[in-house]
Formats: sequence, C-alpha cells, structure tokens
Amino acid sequence: MRNGPLAALFSAAAGRNIVVLDLHGVTDKAAFMERCASDLELPAWFGRNWDALADCLTDLPGDEGTLVLVRRWQEYAAARHGEWETAQDVFAQAVDSMPGRLAVLVALGGSDQRA
Repeated sequence: MRNGPLAALFSAAAGRNIVVLDLHGVTDKAAFMERCASDLELPAWFGRNWDALADCLTDLPGDEGTLVLVRRWQEYAAARHGEWETAQDVFAQAVDSMPGRLAVLVALGGSDQRA
C-alpha cells in the first residue's frame, strides 16, 4: 500500500494484502473495469465484466486475505448510479463468499480525498 494517512491506519493488518482502488476520474463501466484491472493487479484473462470481476475478487493474493479500499468513487456513483450499485453488489457478494479472507471498505471522504 502506498504511503499516506490510510497506510498508517491499516499497518496492523500484517500478512494481509492491502490494495487501494482509486476511482478518481472514472465515469463509466469501461473505465471502472480498467481501473480495477490496474489497481487490483487482476490477471490478463480478466474479462472486464461484472462476472469476471466477481471471480477475480475471490482470487486476490494475500496470506491472511485481502483488504480493498475503494476511494474517490463519488464521481462514478453520480455519473452511473446503477453501475455503482452493481459494483457494490459484486463487492458485497465476494466478501460474503470469503468470510474473514476479503474485506472491501468504501472511503466516505476526508483528508485523503484530495486529488
């Protein structure tokens, strides 16, 4: 995880793979899927659709599981509310299928939200 205010917050999660999904500038599904592919370091076979994202989320690396922090999502949510709802459902279902191994946190704002 990159240095910054959030890094210190999660430093106690030793052994856990911690990744930041930064959606700054994302305003459609194609850009969302590309950002997921790059920020989450998804495999080359990632199909850039909701089912493929669900599959990849349950296969992220990390000896103690994975923590995904989603930040700067507000622009995407405003531009494509229905897609954002679907993304949240995909994240929730992946978390439910991997109790204790996957966590997805959505940052509501604050000092780490600056561009």
